Amino acid sequence: QVQLVESGGGLVQAGDSLRLSCAASGRTFSTYTMGWFRQAPGREREFVATINWWTGRSTYYADSVKGRFTISRDNAKNTVYLQMSSLKPEDTAVYYCAAGGQIPSRWYTRDDKYDYWGQGTQVTVSS
Repeated sequence: QVQLVESGGGLVQAGDSLRLSCAASGRTFSTYTMGWFRQAPGREREFVATINWWTGRSTYYADSVKGRFTISRDNAKNTVYLQMSSLKPEDTAVYYCAAGGQIPSRWYTRDDKYDYWGQGTQVTVSS
């Protein structure tokens, strides 16, 4: 079992930056592929970014955030981060952290491949 707790959300202005954190419980954090998803009001949950297990050398981003968001992980702290810059009003959503067991890269964007989810943190970007 893995428990995930997100933090770092808030209200910012367009163009600002924000860093989300996701703290995971358990001693096997490094063995999990970690992802970030988001859900805006009235919309389906969508993939944002993912980072592979152990080394974290492989990352993948949704086209909508590529070049603006950066995912990283610190296995010693059992934490995954999402650094968001040049935020836009369309980035407004609840952001969820997710963990999955060594997900193949072809399935990174599929939320059904992630086994554990956090409760979410609200990010609101005003224009």
